[in-house]
Amino acid sequence: MRAATVLALAGALILAPLPAQAQAQPPAAQRADGFAGLDALGVAGTTGGAAGPTVTVDNQADLERYATAAEPYVIKVRGSIAVEPYGKEIAVASGKSIVGAGAGAEIVHGGFFLNGVHNVIIRNLTIRDSYVPGDWDGKTKDYDGIQMDGAHHVWIDHNHFTRTGDGLLDIRKDSDYVTVSWNVFSDHNKAVGVGWTPNVVTKVTFHHNWIRGTHQRNASIDNTEAAHWYNNFVQDTAMYGTMIRGGGRLVVENSYYQGVPDPVVAKDPASQVVQRGNVLRGSPGRSDSVGEAFDPSAYYAYDLDPAERVPGIVTRGAGPLGGQRPAPRRITVALDGSGDFASLQAAVGAAPPGAVITVAPGVYREMPRVWAGRTDLTIRGATGDPADVVVTYDLSADAAKFYGGTWGTAQSATLAVLADGVTVEDITLQNAADEAVSPGPAPAVRTGGDRTAFEGTRFLGDGGVYQADGRRAYLRGCYVEGDADLVRSTGVTVLDGCTLRSAGPGNVLAGGTVLVTGGRLEGDTARSVTLGSSGAAVVRDSWLGAHVKDDPWGEGRFAEYRNTGPGAAVTELRPQLTDAQAARHTAERYLAGWRP
Repeated sequence: MRAATVLALAGALILAPLPAQAQAQPPAAQRADGFAGLDALGVAGTTGGAAGPTVTVDNQADLERYATAAEPYVIKVRGSIAVEPYGKEIAVASGKSIVGAGAGAEIVHGGFFLNGVHNVIIRNLTIRDSYVPGDWDGKTKDYDGIQMDGAHHVWIDHNHFTRTGDGLLDIRKDSDYVTVSWNVFSDHNKAVGVGWTPNVVTKVTFHHNWIRGTHQRNASIDNTEAAHWYNNFVQDTAMYGTMIRGGGRLVVENSYYQGVPDPVVAKDPASQVVQRGNVLRGSPGRSDSVGEAFDPSAYYAYDLDPAERVPGIVTRGAGPLGGQRPAPRRITVALDGSGDFASLQAAVGAAPPGAVITVAPGVYREMPRVWAGRTDLTIRGATGDPADVVVTYDLSADAAKFYGGTWGTAQSATLAVLADGVTVEDITLQNAADEAVSPGPAPAVRTGGDRTAFEGTRFLGDGGVYQADGRRAYLRGCYVEGDADLVRSTGVTVLDGCTLRSAGPGNVLAGGTVLVTGGRLEGDTARSVTLGSSGAAVVRDSWLGAHVKDDPWGEGRFAEYRNTGPGAAVTELRPQLTDAQAARHTAERYLAGWRP
């Protein structure tokens, strides 16, 4: 089977709300609002194909026939159309409305290309699954959900974009008079980009969109004369939120940011952004206001919903009419196209609470995030051998952001688990950042939720290999290898029967409350490694190699009990638990009622 050609159950794996009223779709002839509704460039607002007849299509040939016709058409898409060849962007001519005919209308394995055209409406569609397996950065194929180059008067409304081969939506090369409203952008690396031009021309309105579970371009807006961003809900992004670049001008109003680092960024000295009425919840970092930007009301009239109501309004109303089918509780991931998804991030985004994700053998170069709502999720390697399934990326905590500062531990971790009750089994998690190029911590994993369990899992990195920031974490039969600070903790972490291998001098443990029991601590450099530098730690019933220093503890509360091996010793420099004390330092006591 050709890679990523078939995703067996993908049609059932798009997780989106089932809106009660589902924002009843306006008729195809309705004129757009925002910038797309203005009279300019010889076009009286954006009405799409309203001047022409209505046709219904259910196959690619008919869709292309009418989409490329010189005459105006309202094209209703019925059911699912799988595009061939994989990743093709169907050309759309001027004067077209392409509208999903009820629930379940979708474009799969492809998208649309609007090249130098005008007066186009695309509405009520799901556009999905043109992802190229292994190409997380989108550098090999430019398979966008919708790409527009030099287009004007375009209305993108009530669609769901997910898991495409590059950007979900790219508004490029002096496209102008564009409105993007009531869409869902989800579960992908790059969400929405505007720009790819040195000219300060584009005028674009974004309102009532839901961007969730994405990493970057949320949105990235470059060299716009006027970008109006209001009543949008940006939720759970990995890298940054809404960015204005170059000489662009941006107004951000009454929008809601939840779980978004650097929610509003003005990247360049000439970039201008005005903010008013926004809510930032759990969204640390930059929230820039610089310059005067522009006055949206000088272009058109609009009404603002209160920012605190935006999550409810948008999650109920954004996306296609009728919502999506619920995802199953058992999901498979495979690079060869034989699974439900070709990336772990896609599977996590689609998974309901309590789902089990099975990952087929392969090397998955990506940065998955288990968002806070994905509770009680299980991710397991298909073979039981962690060497068969490798999830890897190469970003260090001290690497420079392209807009200033460094990424830090939270954003550079290859895998981040932010939900409660997540279990990971039989997988290798690696941060492959080159320390010679980008020195500093290179976390393979960061956990921020409660009750996170790893079993038979390998953690590979340089410094700060596992950052345990959640309340409780439990590792059983795992392998952790790195230079220093193999486990850094701010919560409670139990390592039960794990091997901790120090590839260089440094600390094994740093911070938090840590119990190492029944483990094996290995290393190559004699008397070079400190067991713990800070926090509170107990190492008991474990084998210690000759790499452990004679005085192996820093500043904190530390103790040992019944350790063996060439690195074990009972001296005045190494506090030992009594038998009575040791009875209180068990996995059960540390986990405080949680039984993983």
